[in-house]
Amino acid sequence: VQLQASGGGVVPVGGALRLKCEVSGLHLGDYGIGWLRQAPGKEREGVSCISNDDIYYRDFVKGRFTISSDNVENTVTLEMKNLKPEDTATYVCVVVPRYGSTCPTLGMGIGENYSIRYRGKGTQVTVSS
Repeated sequence: VQLQASGGGVVPVGGALRLKCEVSGLHLGDYGIGWLRQAPGKEREGVSCISNDDIYYRDFVKGRFTISSDNVENTVTLEMKNLKPEDTATYVCVVVPRYGSTCPTLGMGIGENYSIRYRGKGTQVTVSS
């Protein structure tokens, strides 16, 4: 199984980026997909997760980020707009169980007890102020 994240870059405050996670080796429809991020010196944190038709977001990205999946192309997209300096981080896509508490836990940040099946290398997002 391989996950490849792309789409990161350097944008000004208020800018937008479109992250894409390409997954090979499994069928996305059988799993949930989440995005995590980690900034230097900070703890890793969940950002969003999608599983079946359920979508979860952290409060700090609601209204600004949109997650979607394409089970034919086996890709997950994270559209990010109105970016803020605090969004600066390495963003990583992860495969999680389709059912259970992992996706909502990760996507809404209600704990750290979640199971990651696979993860890819990240893509860097830098928001310059």
